[in-house]
Amino acid sequence: MSSGVQKLLSHKPSAPFLIAIDSDGCAFDTMELKHKECFIPNTIKYWGLQPISKYAREAAEFVNLYSKWRGANRFPALVKTFDLLMEWEKVKKRNFKVPETPNLRKWIETETKLGNPALEIYCKEHPDHEDMQITLQWSKAVNKSVEDIVQGGLPPFPYVRECLQAVQGKGDVMVCSQTPTEALIREWEEQDLAKYVFAICGQEMGTKAEHIKYASENRYENNKILMIGDAYGDLKAAKANKALFYPIIPGKEDESWQRLFEEGLDRFFNGNYAGDYEESLIKELEKYLPDTPPWKR
Repeated sequence: MSSGVQKLLSHKPSAPFLIAIDSDGCAFDTMELKHKECFIPNTIKYWGLQPISKYAREAAEFVNLYSKWRGANRFPALVKTFDLLMEWEKVKKRNFKVPETPNLRKWIETETKLGNPALEIYCKEHPDHEDMQITLQWSKAVNKSVEDIVQGGLPPFPYVRECLQAVQGKGDVMVCSQTPTEALIREWEEQDLAKYVFAICGQEMGTKAEHIKYASENRYENNKILMIGDAYGDLKAAKANKALFYPIIPGKEDESWQRLFEEGLDRFFNGNYAGDYEESLIKELEKYLPDTPPWKR
């Protein structure tokens, strides 16, 4: 058991409420930059997608930014991108063989902590599994690109800081993300926001649902736990713990945080958040995150 997980399991509430916040695309406007400048170029390079780079880029952007898979862990998102490319008629006409990644698919199904540490252990134990070796090279290259390109000066969305300040003394706050922990800590510390949270949880510490469970089980009432996120994965993590969910709408992040600051937090703390109010917000999120790519509509 990692020290990070142990810290969550031993967490002692300082307030009756718990708020979990996603980071990329939710608290910080980093999703577009990371995927378009870091993830996708490395995906094309390491997986040999140059002959279909136009379609690879469009498929990856749809999966990671503009669909119900937005915010997914990088490894399942990569496989989903490959799946879309395999069934795309324009790709088929070019007789291009999309990577099949059989070992990566099996690993995703069985590994609970989908991050580079677990991947490195696997690769050492299975040096002949080529798709996993490429996956590790790709993932490390992505991290290096993020470190090089996503540097200081990327502030949180408007009203994020105000919300964090408003919560102090009323609820405990944690970062709940599938981004590598090292990058999360760097970004939250650069913006002087780490002081508002008791834990910063990345992909190495398990899924978002596990993060919330580890920190909250038998310590907070379900209706006093709120997950703030910009994707279906965040909603799923909340519901897995019977917690409440507040969506940050992609493309309307500023307005979403302002609404949370001006009315959402009060409703949460006053006990009148669940029901019609929460359901109306979730329906709004659904409009912005389709499951059918534009080339199929």
